[in-house]
Amino acid sequence: MLSIYGRSQRFCDGVSRRSFLKIGGLAMGATGGVGLPALLQAQAQGGAKQSNKAVINVFLGGGPPHQDMWEIKNDAPREIRGPFQAINTAVPGIQIGECFPKLAAMMDRLAVIRSVVGCSGSHDAYQCMSGWGRNENQSIGGRPSIGSVLAKLRGPTDPGVPPHVGLAAPTRHTPWSESGSPGFLGASWKPFKPNAEGLSDLTLNGVTLERLQDRRTLLKGLDTLKRTADASGMMEGMDAFTEAAFGVLTSSRLATALDLSNEDPEIRERYGDGKPYNYQYDGAPTANEHLLIARRLVEAGARSVSLSYGRWDSHGKNFDLVRDHGGKLDQAVSALVEDLDQRGMLDDVTVVVWGEFGRTPRINANAGRDHWPRVSCALLAGGGMRTGQAIGATNRLGEYATQRPVHMQEIVATLYHNLGIDPMSTTIEDPTGRPQYLVDHRQHIRELA
Repeated sequence: MLSIYGRSQRFCDGVSRRSFLKIGGLAMGATGGVGLPALLQAQAQGGAKQSNKAVINVFLGGGPPHQDMWEIKNDAPREIRGPFQAINTAVPGIQIGECFPKLAAMMDRLAVIRSVVGCSGSHDAYQCMSGWGRNENQSIGGRPSIGSVLAKLRGPTDPGVPPHVGLAAPTRHTPWSESGSPGFLGASWKPFKPNAEGLSDLTLNGVTLERLQDRRTLLKGLDTLKRTADASGMMEGMDAFTEAAFGVLTSSRLATALDLSNEDPEIRERYGDGKPYNYQYDGAPTANEHLLIARRLVEAGARSVSLSYGRWDSHGKNFDLVRDHGGKLDQAVSALVEDLDQRGMLDDVTVVVWGEFGRTPRINANAGRDHWPRVSCALLAGGGMRTGQAIGATNRLGEYATQRPVHMQEIVATLYHNLGIDPMSTTIEDPTGRPQYLVDHRQHIRELA
């Protein structure tokens, strides 16, 4: 925020200089040093041709138990298998856990991956948001998330809707609320967070729209001052991005997308609210409505929406947690896929549901499962993929992948592929000017193409 000390002066329009400079995120800076105009400027610089392709990234923070969800191990010994039974799905030959009957009924529109490998082992959303570990290239800021890359390469589809939106609620274990770091691209490419710091940009710190219009006039009146302060004319070039910032703040599209009171009550009921928020502790709530907001945001023009759903770190009472979280997730994800399909958006929007790693095959003394980075799982839908598949398998005990190991970066490469970006040839420059590939030479999942 730009601060000028001294007496408060009033301009001919009755607006004081001091009150003008109090508008958060609209002047020459904001919290964290990146104002909305600068954010829009950076996104415009990277903007290429626009499309309706988008991704909704649902992060299951804590590590979901793969053997209690998509690959039930009823033939395993008692100390390995859980109480859940496998149920048939809409695709003959594919069975999943009994906690997911709604998803089973639409398996023809889904793909489950039972053999995810390459997990870093960190209790963190970073890898699911970017495909890379948090420590990768940390000396230059770390690797950027999918949403940040999309914002840079494609820019916004609509000037009133940020391309990269993070819905993850704040969590006491903060890495579980990672919405997609901009990494070495810099803070201008961070996600817009309506549940956190971005909310101040929407509320305008109490400034009314009428007073905002006064400040627009005042901005134009400062042209001479800007040219004096910056002979290069760079500040003059910021005018367009300040105007764009006004566009976001005065546009109804973003505010409408975030306001569920505008949604059809029957659709809201189909998604549910995920309450009560059981087993949350230091993690995310099972906020089903976040998936509905995600659909509304991509429909409004967002390219990437990420969220954190539930707290899956089940060192104790694993099976009670899966019954609770699984049933709610079943309702929310099935509603999202059905909703996208009915609106003709499913081929353009890719949905991915996954966590940072799996859980131990052996059940511990507290009826829980511990951390197991050796293998994990994922659920995908939409994006024009060849769905109705179960890819990969683990051994009888669920210890390691025996068929078609799928690296986490292959999933990220698939998301890029579905978005029309070739991860094998596309690069972005880091701060040193060196081109960096989006993934470590991993191709998209051929079975889904």
